[in-house]
Amino acid sequence: MDPTMIKPLFQKILIANRGEIAIRIQHTLHQLNISSVAIYALHDRDALFVTQSDEAWPLGEGSLADTYLNIEKIIHIALQSGAQAIHPGYGFLAENPSFAQACQDNGLVFIGPSAASMLLMGNKIEARKAAQQNGLTVTQGLTGTVEDILREATDFPLPLLVKAAAGGGGKGMRVVKDRKELPEIIKATAREAESYFGDATVYIEQYIEQPRHIEIQVLGDQYGNAVHLFERECSIQRRYQKIIEESPSPTLTPQLREAMGAAAVALSKSIGYYSAGTIEFLVDQEMKFYFLEMNTRIQVEHPVTEMVTGIDLVKEQIRIAGGEPLSFKQQDIVQKGHAIECRIYAEDPENGFLPSPGNILLYNEPVSNGLRIDSSLNAPTEILSYYDPMISKLIASGENRDAAIQKAVEALKQYAIHGIKTNIPFLTALLEHSDFIANRISTSFCDQNLQRIVNSIQINKEQQNASLALSAFLLFDLELIQERSTKTIWEYISYWRQCKQLLIEHETNHIMIQIDILHPHHIQYVVDGSRYQAESIDFRNGRLRFRLNGIPYYCFVSVDASGCTLIQMDGVYSCFRRTSALYSTDIENEHSGAGESGNLHAPMPGKVIQVNVQEGQHVNRGTVLLIVEAMKMENNIIAPSDALVEKVFVDVGDMVDSKTQLIILNETKS
Repeated sequence: MDPTMIKPLFQKILIANRGEIAIRIQHTLHQLNISSVAIYALHDRDALFVTQSDEAWPLGEGSLADTYLNIEKIIHIALQSGAQAIHPGYGFLAENPSFAQACQDNGLVFIGPSAASMLLMGNKIEARKAAQQNGLTVTQGLTGTVEDILREATDFPLPLLVKAAAGGGGKGMRVVKDRKELPEIIKATAREAESYFGDATVYIEQYIEQPRHIEIQVLGDQYGNAVHLFERECSIQRRYQKIIEESPSPTLTPQLREAMGAAAVALSKSIGYYSAGTIEFLVDQEMKFYFLEMNTRIQVEHPVTEMVTGIDLVKEQIRIAGGEPLSFKQQDIVQKGHAIECRIYAEDPENGFLPSPGNILLYNEPVSNGLRIDSSLNAPTEILSYYDPMISKLIASGENRDAAIQKAVEALKQYAIHGIKTNIPFLTALLEHSDFIANRISTSFCDQNLQRIVNSIQINKEQQNASLALSAFLLFDLELIQERSTKTIWEYISYWRQCKQLLIEHETNHIMIQIDILHPHHIQYVVDGSRYQAESIDFRNGRLRFRLNGIPYYCFVSVDASGCTLIQMDGVYSCFRRTSALYSTDIENEHSGAGESGNLHAPMPGKVIQVNVQEGQHVNRGTVLLIVEAMKMENNIIAPSDALVEKVFVDVGDMVDSKTQLIILNETKS
């Protein structure tokens, strides 16, 4: 193409993707004054990427094949909307050469490389051949049918890696250390490859022990120019998927960085590659690097490169697709500072990183200089089970690696996502791990240190000053943080004025609290002989600011459907429940020969779900007499003293309110 015949930038671009990457692309389109067209499956109709687009078109219902993978439907919408180009983002159709060709056949510009480049480099076997032809070292490997591989792998050195030829994102990869396992693993990998990628072709390659995963970001235009934007280290992975990426790599020497960058550019030029792409390498313990694969799309971790180079990769993709040559040369690109990206997933690290879809009750992003959040949401919403569980990416930058780590840790501790399990505590503990800080890492780091990292989360919880979270819970639960423009149920029944003691459940423990002073926004209480004064300052959007003994603090608070009040302080999550009703609610003391009697009433309107005592039974102080469920919270009705149960007025299933008499107790004296 003649550089003098450059087309103007597009007026409208359709984004053939969803979630975080769609929002990221919209951001750049807005800067370029280009209209964005979103497409969405029915269950995504209220998603942020839809509501903030310039226009949005429905894909209907059905599976991925019917929606985000339906090439014919997407092309039709692009033409109907008047879009001139399509940006595929990453995942879905981003590396599908048929999609790129369909765009071209219908007069649409595909914002990415040519279909020929994708076809060549998208297949790992062909990509390895291209790399070898350009002088790059690849690991020893075999390919062919399952029968061919089994026949020829007899003398292949162990351990080895079985991979799907059309795979990516860790799908279809298995390590083999025992040759007896090879036949079944190859067959299983072929089945998974067919399911995920529609191609059952597999190959095996030498497995490098304790490698580093280093990738080089490249950009090429349609005139044969190509540059690299340095490297990202992606060695921190779980299930072969990256969760932390950083740039510059703390591993590479200047000489190795230059050699890998030059190799990546040479390979890109040799195949006529244009747009953004990433060439991935493994680096062994002797600092030898091996070609791994090429990703012919924008990467999930591209913000890391943007933070250290100042170059908007999506903008460059659009300019290249619009026919512009690269506006800079290799010597113009420099790395400044250090950046670390943490992928925030809806998953449970303590349960094998299983996805954790569900409703988010509280969402609050940290804000700070040198911090970037690329997110799929900006408010509480439902995380659907249909898609990858990544919620957002947190990217922190600093003048050096230590500063970037510190900023990332501080930001993670301020990132509030309540209602589902996330990997935020795991990422925080990982970044604070001494071996990560000292750069003693490899792609096996998470597997080898999983239990230690998970244990450190619990240790952090145990070492937290319990009085801080407890005070926050009391201020929230007693409604001292709310505006008192109307009476609450508690004021109507004089609940807290009569309350002297509370039993609080904290995780698996119980805490007895003696309340001495209770005023709006202020409580004085005693726990284990220590006296505390807690005062709320304000409560906005789930963020509670308060003082404990005159010192200011803040935390994030939410209540889930089970009645757990989640207090998040400094990255530590604690669950609290008020399990007891008051110890002195509406007690009418009458002296009799047998002792003192008392009438116990319900603390609030609710339903009796359990009765633990019967008439004539002797109970000790603190015995749970019955349980009333209210507002999805269980309230234990506790015996205020040693007593005889004279009368039980309710049964399981009865609905009660503050006027309902529950039990008559006759106090006994020892």
